[in-house]
Amino acid sequence: MGFEELLHEVGGFGPFQLRNLALMALPRVILPLHFLLPIFLAAVPAHYCALPGTPNNFSHQEAWLETHLPREPDGRFSSCLRFAHPQTLPNTTLGREAPSPGELEGEPSTVPCSQGWEYDRSEFSSTIATEWDLVCERKGLNRVASTLFFIGVLMGAVVFGYLSDRFGRRRLLLVAYVSTLVLGLTSAVSVNYVMFAITRTLTGSTLAGFTIIVLPLELEWLDVEHREVAGILSSTFWTGGVLLLALAGYLIRDWRWLLMAVTLPCIIGILSIRWVPESARWLLTQGRVEEAQRYLLHCARLNGRPVGEDSLSQEALNKVSTGEQVVPRPSYLDLFRTPQIRHISLCCMVMWFSVNFSYYGLSLDLSGLRLNVYQTQLLFGAVELPSKLVVYLLVRRAGRRLTQAGALLGTALTFGIRLLVSSEKSSWSTALAVIGKGFSEAAFTTAYLFTSELYPTVLRPTGIGLTALVGRLGGSLAPLAALLDGVWLSLPKLAYGGIALLATCTTFLLPETRQAQLPETIQDVERKRLTLNLQSSCLSLWSRWDYRRVSPHPTTVVMFLS
Repeated sequence: MGFEELLHEVGGFGPFQLRNLALMALPRVILPLHFLLPIFLAAVPAHYCALPGTPNNFSHQEAWLETHLPREPDGRFSSCLRFAHPQTLPNTTLGREAPSPGELEGEPSTVPCSQGWEYDRSEFSSTIATEWDLVCERKGLNRVASTLFFIGVLMGAVVFGYLSDRFGRRRLLLVAYVSTLVLGLTSAVSVNYVMFAITRTLTGSTLAGFTIIVLPLELEWLDVEHREVAGILSSTFWTGGVLLLALAGYLIRDWRWLLMAVTLPCIIGILSIRWVPESARWLLTQGRVEEAQRYLLHCARLNGRPVGEDSLSQEALNKVSTGEQVVPRPSYLDLFRTPQIRHISLCCMVMWFSVNFSYYGLSLDLSGLRLNVYQTQLLFGAVELPSKLVVYLLVRRAGRRLTQAGALLGTALTFGIRLLVSSEKSSWSTALAVIGKGFSEAAFTTAYLFTSELYPTVLRPTGIGLTALVGRLGGSLAPLAALLDGVWLSLPKLAYGGIALLATCTTFLLPETRQAQLPETIQDVERKRLTLNLQSSCLSLWSRWDYRRVSPHPTTVVMFLS
């Protein structure tokens, strides 16, 4: 008897699993609240050099700025320069067009802002950019803060993936809740940029625990028939977090209070940990039969399934545990020791890098869109719901591999088409960005389900940890890639779309997992590969068989191929 048969006895989808999905909803909501927080936290409002004696009256203020600030080519006041000496106010100043190239020789000299900046606080009362003047020469530090956060997520994925395989999912989930709460609140009271950058990096490393633990903890209690619906259902909580962030950002305009607001829900998670079950699959792979028996009996009671004493006796569970033949202490090297696991790992690394790179590149860079930041975030969150519904239908009918490749290809195409759209047509650019967000979310949703089904139970968190590590590397590079617009305005979109196109081709190299039982050991994955290779070799030999000379009996052929 294998674990799938045990799960069938106690119920593979019922009240126990629904309660588990509800308990895992909180970390899925918390993740986008922090991952997409830089949209509001690091927003850069309109600004210009601080000038002494600026009048309060708007009409007089406009004229005053005209004498002290140069104009950009698009007619706006410069954000980073001022005149070295105030200029004489011409007869008419408002609405003056930018000087022609022939007038540039006579332009007065300009100097950088030496007394700080004045910020437009109509949209944000405070951000880290306004708090520590992360503009102009220091604007790169704003992007670096987001990159450091995702580097923290990258490092945390390594640590939590390894530790959850050794010490269990439930215990490490509690560690993730507590450490995220402490570090998140510490970030909110940062006294300088360095303290903020360090604490946000550490917060990212603890949030990685949610990405590594939650999905295996859900999946390992579900039967094959309900993995798709449960996976899509649980992923909608991420969308809920995206929409909740739009609401929180609109209501809370100060970055410190906003950071506290998205961190405090961890208290609820700490209180709810007593109801979170440990993975019985993992317990059996570790030989902890008594604990696994207790959870399985509890699952059967909640699901209303009468279970005989023989099927869940310690002797029966010992046989299942012995049959697992697990690696006692899985490591990342185990992901590259055997041919098929190595092949899966390399392909998934490329796929996850692209999924994160394109998703966060699109989500965090809202420049050039017609809507304000709150409307854009709300629309980006709303488009994820139909995207998940389409994914649910496609993974059941077309399979995981084709759905994943199609979503990545759609993402690449939207970036490519945006390159051809004129910057003046902001409505078209906005529509393409929303469509691209839907495709990238579909790729993200499918990637979690697809990857978790490719790895065996003994390596699942480790495998997801590795792919999440590479994925977060893509997420950490996405904000920095946006700075490539200084080299060529279209270069960031070209990078995002090109990587997504590369991952589309790589996805076709992975095996399909639709309607397949979850592999439990490394041998299960390698045995499947050998079976496929044998069948391929047999079919190749049969195709070359000279049936005009030899006509074997059909039964002989069937036995040969079997």
